[in-house]
Amino acid sequence: MAVQPVPYPFADAVALQVHPRFAELRKSAAPARVTMPYGGDAWLVTRYEQTRFVLSDSRFSRAAAAGADVPRGRPGFEPAGNLLAMDPPEHDRVRALVAKAFTGRRVELLRPRIQEILDTLLYGISPPVDFASAVAWELPVQVIGELLGVPPGERRMVRECTETLVASGGTVTAADVAEARGRLAAALTTLIARRRAEPTDDLLTALVAARDEDDRLTDGELLMLGVALLAGGHETTANLIGSFLVELLADRERWTALVARPELIPSAVEELLRFVPLATVVDLARIATEDLELGGQVIRAGDAVLVQLDSANRDESVFASAGDLDFGRRVNHHVAFGFGAHHCVGAPLARLELRVLLSTLVRRLPGLRLAIAAEDLEWRRDGLLRGVASLPVTW
Repeated sequence: MAVQPVPYPFADAVALQVHPRFAELRKSAAPARVTMPYGGDAWLVTRYEQTRFVLSDSRFSRAAAAGADVPRGRPGFEPAGNLLAMDPPEHDRVRALVAKAFTGRRVELLRPRIQEILDTLLYGISPPVDFASAVAWELPVQVIGELLGVPPGERRMVRECTETLVASGGTVTAADVAEARGRLAAALTTLIARRRAEPTDDLLTALVAARDEDDRLTDGELLMLGVALLAGGHETTANLIGSFLVELLADRERWTALVARPELIPSAVEELLRFVPLATVVDLARIATEDLELGGQVIRAGDAVLVQLDSANRDESVFASAGDLDFGRRVNHHVAFGFGAHHCVGAPLARLELRVLLSTLVRRLPGLRLAIAAEDLEWRRDGLLRGVASLPVTW
């Protein structure tokens, strides 16, 4: 008997609540059949081990989804040539070259500059203030802007274009998405040419120079990577900053625990990454390249499969008391940054920004608190990512 699909998402995302339907779906071994907002039906994976399997098995192709009308959460087709839409071995070659430029050492060297940017942002504010606009959005866009050499006057454009790229509908059309991607590409083309002519000590120069023997990134690959880093390098982190603070400040015991024991911050960041839902609707489909079985369900060649990372991170069979926020969790192999070949290349930078931010806030603003009730906070609408539209705080 054919599995009847159900409409997805199951409801509009509400603040930082995970829809209870996911917990029900995790009880079944088989993935669910869903109808996506765009592109038709897909299999939705909600369990942790199956999520890791799909993300790491070569029989689930990302490249097959590029440029195609596949099931997805947003208008517009995913462009070919995107690192996230490549399969091995092409993906492995580009990823290796990026890794040469975006090393852990290079990221750690950014700590003093991230601290300096944050100190400047905090110096210029007084209570009450909208922390979202004053800090949460400004810190990541300034950091990635400096990494890629984006002039300060163009960083607002980067944010506006990124918001269009991650829109999940509303008034945004496929043409709007294509235009936003084109504006980012045009800006990057100019920056790449400038770095070739006048190398500096930023990430974009390192990407231009990245090579493995006689192989190097092509102009098209450089452009694709630059757009991906600009878009992904601040949108996700900015939303996480706001959501982390909502979780911490809505429950004073959580905040005071970090104020009293700042050494917990690295583990707290990992637990918040696991616990805080990010997606409003899943995206980035994988296409099965052959018939296979998943949880007893036959997946046919050509079927689209989507993974729900927020649900996987709440899997009770993997995380004890998964619905609780536990800063003392000893083993925390969450999949907030994905898994396998497409594990987020910018994860070290996001972690560093989040740790620097929380460490600074508990030290400088121990009395930080929400200026309005948590239930009265305004949340962003019509985007793939959850985030506060504003975050009024005082101290």
